[in-house]
Amino acid sequence: MLATSREFPQPSAHSRPLIPPPAEFSGKSAFEVVAPDELRLPVVLNSPHSGCCYPGDFLAASRLDEKAIRRSEDSYVDELVAPAAALGCPLLKANFPRAWLDVNREPYELDPKMFAGSLPTYANVRSVRVAGGLGTIARIVSESEEIYARPLNVQEGLARIDTVYKPYHRTLRQMVLDTRAAFGVAVLLDCHSMPSTVRGLHGRLRPDIVLGDRYGTSCASELTDLVAGVLTRLGYSVSRNKPYAGGFITEHYGQPSRGLHAMQIEFNRNLYMDEKTLAKTPRFDQLAADLARLIGALTGAFDDGFLSRRDAAE
Repeated sequence: MLATSREFPQPSAHSRPLIPPPAEFSGKSAFEVVAPDELRLPVVLNSPHSGCCYPGDFLAASRLDEKAIRRSEDSYVDELVAPAAALGCPLLKANFPRAWLDVNREPYELDPKMFAGSLPTYANVRSVRVAGGLGTIARIVSESEEIYARPLNVQEGLARIDTVYKPYHRTLRQMVLDTRAAFGVAVLLDCHSMPSTVRGLHGRLRPDIVLGDRYGTSCASELTDLVAGVLTRLGYSVSRNKPYAGGFITEHYGQPSRGLHAMQIEFNRNLYMDEKTLAKTPRFDQLAADLARLIGALTGAFDDGFLSRRDAAE
């Protein structure tokens, strides 16, 4: 079920005072919606991990330098999909960094060892992602490097969730529901990037693109087939659900029986950037153009009643 504000655990009347996070991220809001001139198809684009505006107090509290802390960032993904959004679908993008707050997690997947102070009883402190250091507020970047030089004030951590995580999901939820109201169906494409090689496996290369639909539960398989086919014809190697089947966003927003489809798309960073310098490469423009072609193919499919025929048959 799509979360409502009532579904997020709420503090009691005698709970913590709120310590707000930084009001600005390099002069920007925490996140923003890029809306097309006209909505032309039932697609919502989401880029939750491409934020690169690091608050000064966060960097001061970290034991990592400014380059090392960016290793968990999905660099430039919001820019990659922007031309596609201009074809007629809205884009929600984070300006805050994933290392500061990860909205592709449950709202309270938190590691008690990270914090000075007691977490609320409703926090999920035993999830696999928390154990791996990658909860709602991450403990590590790049699979091993500790972010914080000392424990984080628990009130500050909870404030990030109250003032950024929850508004982000309220915005995303409304975009998806508005799209379904306009078209009768909504498709959320949750866009990410991945390292080109598999850590610890002698540099084994990952595929160009991984599509995650939670093994067919978050998105109609016909839609995943369509996206995979378009990308394959454009020359990309495509994998489905391995090694990424989709995170909290895909699982949470994908409800095909209600006309809500969610698919995670992971782009190999080697397709468009230098992973050591974090600089764009000349292939960036080609990938961006191909993603726009993908949206164009989806536009044609929806114009032909692609999902409408499927839904009517069920």
